[in-house]
Amino acid sequence: MAASVGLIPGVAQADPGKSGAAGAHGVSVPDVDLNKVAAPNFTTVKSPAERTVHTSSAAKGNGKAGATAQAEGSAAAEPTVGLTAKGTSARGISLDLAVTSDPGTALSVNVAWGDGTSVTYGANGPTNSTEAHSYAEIGAYTIKVTLSDSSGVRGTNELDIVTPGSDFTPYAPTRLLDTRNGTGATQGKVAPYATTRVKISGNGAIPAGVTAVVLNVTATNTTSGGHVTVFPTGSDRPTTSNVNFSAGQTVPNLVIVPVNKNGYVDLYNGGWEPVDLIADITGYFTRTSSSGYTPLDPTRFLDTREGQGQVAGQGTTGVQITGRNGIPYNATAVALNVTVTNPREDGHLTVYPSGGSAPVTSNLNFRGGQTVANSVIVPVGADGSIKIRNGAWKGTDVIVDVVGYYSKDSQGAYLPFLPERLLDTRDPADSVYGPLGGQGYIYMPLSSSRPQNTAYVLNTTVTNTRGDGYLTVSPDPNSLYAYQNGWDTWPTPPNSSNLNWKRGDTVPNLVQAGMGNNGIVDLWNRGWDDIDMVVDIFGVYQTN
Repeated sequence: MAASVGLIPGVAQADPGKSGAAGAHGVSVPDVDLNKVAAPNFTTVKSPAERTVHTSSAAKGNGKAGATAQAEGSAAAEPTVGLTAKGTSARGISLDLAVTSDPGTALSVNVAWGDGTSVTYGANGPTNSTEAHSYAEIGAYTIKVTLSDSSGVRGTNELDIVTPGSDFTPYAPTRLLDTRNGTGATQGKVAPYATTRVKISGNGAIPAGVTAVVLNVTATNTTSGGHVTVFPTGSDRPTTSNVNFSAGQTVPNLVIVPVNKNGYVDLYNGGWEPVDLIADITGYFTRTSSSGYTPLDPTRFLDTREGQGQVAGQGTTGVQITGRNGIPYNATAVALNVTVTNPREDGHLTVYPSGGSAPVTSNLNFRGGQTVANSVIVPVGADGSIKIRNGAWKGTDVIVDVVGYYSKDSQGAYLPFLPERLLDTRDPADSVYGPLGGQGYIYMPLSSSRPQNTAYVLNTTVTNTRGDGYLTVSPDPNSLYAYQNGWDTWPTPPNSSNLNWKRGDTVPNLVQAGMGNNGIVDLWNRGWDDIDMVVDIFGVYQTN
């Protein structure tokens, strides 16, 4: 299947030149059946042979055109074609054609894909065949198959299909759920091991037919440890988690979650005590051509520690996005990792498009002195910039790393998966068993043989942290062939971070991991002490 990751052995390493670094140890990334996790995207549609529409033909009854095996003067049976189509990738479909006709009848079969392209082949008598096609744009198309012979058209059949992939539409940051005040649900904390439901499709200006949604989910007023799992209403709750929290913490995390036809998603409280939950939307995916995704090597766009100075309490700073580091002027949204450090008191940050006032939403929450990061997907303002508001009364430093952008010209269409665990270094049954040493990395060859898979949506969680540190996720400059033959060189991690931790913390964060030129992504422990790591996969961006 084109969407398959094709996971193969990787290696967790530590730089042998670093004192105190753990020695290299072999790991094997567990296989993931993406035919299963991507199955909801690949629906099958049919138009049976009896729907073939016939036209009058000179071939009927004269025995001279189109039916060479017919006796002189006898009538040739009208040919038919049955059609069955199934999605194979974000833009790809496979079409099975079952042509029935009298033996020896020579037909021309023309498949018009509905996008201005077509393919023609011959069929001599009953013929079964399969044709594959990739659309330049996602969306709905009508496939028309025409059967012809020397006398003209003998029959046609049509089939309506929709490409499996989805494009992104930015949405002004809006609060859809806040159990503290009854926004979107009954007021009151979510009970332990219970769910609350959030309406997506048809909520405000969000249209019907949403396939996935981008939410910033926050757990607050926590009185015990626990986790939150976000999943489509009507589906089985996965064993993965999106937000992890401890007593007294307020923890946000970005989530890209599939949405079933019913248009809702569920938020499950996996803690032992009730918890308040908040969900803010910044965009959604539909099977209508809009904005695709282009991943970038993580690039630092803002670091207030380098000359600008802290963002003042209740103050705002702007960041120019378009026209920099390869981001085009027509970008509609940007994927970021935003980090707060050196905050002088507790507070929160709100990231929003320029040109308007700050919304009543938050992207990350922090305590005085804390360093904390969160992924953000935010629309870009008309002038190509975004704004960041410090909701505290005192200043804080802010760091912004760009990991990708959305635009109408970008080709990366999204396929959401049923969440699947890729890696858990705590699990003895996992072949990737044992902590990741300080300054070490794990390389994961997710798309080394599938260049159409340009980025993956992962949720990375760091736990059992033996000291302070931060995680960096970046494309690997080595090829898989180089690793297999011992020619690999030690990569240089970028000057960016995806999540930060203190000793003893458990910290999750969503990562949109670009595959670079080699289809391999590195997960770096940038601390000096051992950590355990959990990685869950939620979807893939594909170019065809």
